[in-house]
Amino acid sequence: MKYWQEREETMSVEEREAFQLERLQTTLNRAYENVDFYSRKFREVGADPSTVKDLKDIANMPFTTKQDLRDNYPYGMFAVPLRDIVRIHSSSGTTGKPTVVGYTKADLENWKDLVARLFIAGGADQNDIVHIAFTYGLFTGGFGLHYGAEHIGASVIPVSSGNTGRQINIMQDYRSSVLISTPSYALHIAETLEKQGLTKDDIHLRLGMFGSEPWGQKIREEIEEKLGVIATDNYGLSELMGPGVAGECLEKKGLHVNEDHFLMEIIDPETLKPLPLGEKGELVITTLKREAMPLIRYRTRDITRLYREECPCGRTLIKMEKPCGRTDDMLIINGVNVFPSQVEEVLEKVQGASPHYMLIVTKKGALDDLEIQIEVSEALFFDEMKKQRTLMEELTKLFQQGLLIKPKVKLVMPKSLDRFEGKAKRVIDKRPVACDYE
Repeated sequence: MKYWQEREETMSVEEREAFQLERLQTTLNRAYENVDFYSRKFREVGADPSTVKDLKDIANMPFTTKQDLRDNYPYGMFAVPLRDIVRIHSSSGTTGKPTVVGYTKADLENWKDLVARLFIAGGADQNDIVHIAFTYGLFTGGFGLHYGAEHIGASVIPVSSGNTGRQINIMQDYRSSVLISTPSYALHIAETLEKQGLTKDDIHLRLGMFGSEPWGQKIREEIEEKLGVIATDNYGLSELMGPGVAGECLEKKGLHVNEDHFLMEIIDPETLKPLPLGEKGELVITTLKREAMPLIRYRTRDITRLYREECPCGRTLIKMEKPCGRTDDMLIINGVNVFPSQVEEVLEKVQGASPHYMLIVTKKGALDDLEIQIEVSEALFFDEMKKQRTLMEELTKLFQQGLLIKPKVKLVMPKSLDRFEGKAKRVIDKRPVACDYE
């Protein structure tokens, strides 16, 4: 099978744009009529959905940000009654409030189809055994890819994350043929194989579909060499749906965007004005067929570019370059989104910890390693080792709960961290640049 939904994936640009416009007009009206946030927002900026007669008219509509989603926690962005919501996912937040995402039954069916497109484009089929090493739960990645793989008829092993030795045993015994994970975890599996005296010939993988963090051609080549797979990239955001927004075909020359469901723009992050096709800027996405939670001009903060080119795979969908860089201060650590403000929230709750801190991000083997350095009082630093240990244990526990990863906590002397006259620099990222393409 070459396509999952051939008509949608191969129709002419003109036909698809007419399709997009019809769906855009419907989405704008639904959001305006059914979501109080959008009713207020449109009136505040003088935007009228009925004036949208062309796709370019989307530039007259207001933006939506992650903060808007938090401000309307938990269900304020829903466009349907709660009785019509059949699934709820959420992500960790920076203000103590996560972003909540709802799905109707139709949304879940569409989600399965969009992820199924990615699997087929990436070379998977009903004969594959798909090994999912993403975390399950409120995170959208595990479930989205799980149901998409089942939808094409593949067998799915919901291994979840961690316990790499066990993952390898399962790969050997169950003959996993497709690996789903972050690229850094794929490299970690390769390193663990080597430590166990094994090679790619001792497992049965043929494909790898990776996402949730930036990665470039050098990492791709290393994964393909060490695991014996064809490695493709996919892109999604939990706020928009999860995986299924865009993905590479076997040509590996850009991510095909499912643009019959998502209208993409590139804006200048400074002026907020739309940029021409092919120019690099911030990616902005409007959902076109989402019932539960339509989003209008959602600012992803990801830096990329959109372009059209004829692809040997036959898909006519617009392409996006692998995102590399962001317009905010978010870090991606082993596939988990981390904001410095989350650290500040924890420090405010803990007596004995000062508000002065630094995040140090490095590589430990293939995986990312996060150390949080925190200034403490001179008396505590020099005199009371038991209190230091107690404080470190408390901070580690709270950080793990708030960040969803376990960092190393290091207490440092007062006034030992740099001070800044302007905006404080809270992050030192020592990782090699992942996006090594231009």
